[in-house]
Amino acid sequence: MPSPADSSQPDPPPSPAGRALHTEHTQHEHREATDAEAKALASGLRLRILRMTLDEPLTNKQIADTLDRPPASVLHHVRTLVDTGFLRAEAPRSGTRGAREIPYRSTGKSWYVYGGHDGTRPMIDAFLDEIRDVPGDQVTMTRLGLRLSPGDLQEFQQRLETLLVEMHDRPRDPDAAPYSVFFALHPDTSVLRHDPSSESP
Repeated sequence: MPSPADSSQPDPPPSPAGRALHTEHTQHEHREATDAEAKALASGLRLRILRMTLDEPLTNKQIADTLDRPPASVLHHVRTLVDTGFLRAEAPRSGTRGAREIPYRSTGKSWYVYGGHDGTRPMIDAFLDEIRDVPGDQVTMTRLGLRLSPGDLQEFQQRLETLLVEMHDRPRDPDAAPYSVFFALHPDTSVLRHDPSSESP
């Protein structure tokens, strides 16, 4: 468990936008991120902070201890996420020795906004950091090469999205084991590409 937090670093105030978004099982429209939101999500470390605080509010010190980072540097990332509504500050509480500490919790907003191509590398970085210490027998992983027509590709994407949305929208059981899903679909660069029109009859 993370160690208790202290008040050695100043904390940003609660985010009104974060409070409005943090409504259990509320449906939001998927939309393109603003420039500020896209920049906030363009960090594997910030994506890990959002995942860490999804079910349990954590203080800046707890987040820093878990990530093995200096609290001052983590606070910059926390403030960025609060300012863009991805993280909210909850009511201050009294920690050890009477220290004032502020817990932070993910608003769930990141599921509903997409930041374009700049968000690809941070997601991969976050995945690699998170899976590094997971025992191999606890990881389910598959590599599959497919040939998809435009119609097949659209069907594949729609069916996957339907399943992911369905699982996301189910009520969260606080007693259930936490799992993480990482999915990537991309053109296969390991396959030699031909131009059929250039081949001899």
